[in-house]
Amino acid sequence: MLNEEKIILMTQMASYEENEGKRNMAIGRYFRSDYIAIQVLKSVLCATIAYAVCFALFIFYDFETFMQDIYKMDLVSFAKNVLIYYGITVVVYGIASYLICSLRYARAKKSLKCYYNNLKKLNSIYNE
Repeated sequence: MLNEEKIILMTQMASYEENEGKRNMAIGRYFRSDYIAIQVLKSVLCATIAYAVCFALFIFYDFETFMQDIYKMDLVSFAKNVLIYYGITVVVYGIASYLICSLRYARAKKSLKCYYNNLKKLNSIYNE
């Protein structure tokens, strides 16, 4: 005899596993601090690359003028400004990444907790 509750539960769990479950299970394999640290490091690396590309585009946009003005400008203050803007960019990007990853991790854990409760419920149905 078919048990409707068991079929509905198995269908919901299979749908979860196929869609968002893959990503949530990958997130759930990490400790919270490890997951967030890895994601923030990736974000900082990407922010560094993006800043370098944008800086290169800024310099190469009007390279002739830049080369003419390089002898007139204070290179130390120019380097300080570039590093300050780089620091601000990386810190803001890192904080945003930390907040987003914390939220993702919390949602994934909550979703996985519900999934594991459904597994326990399914196991109890089988044991009956």
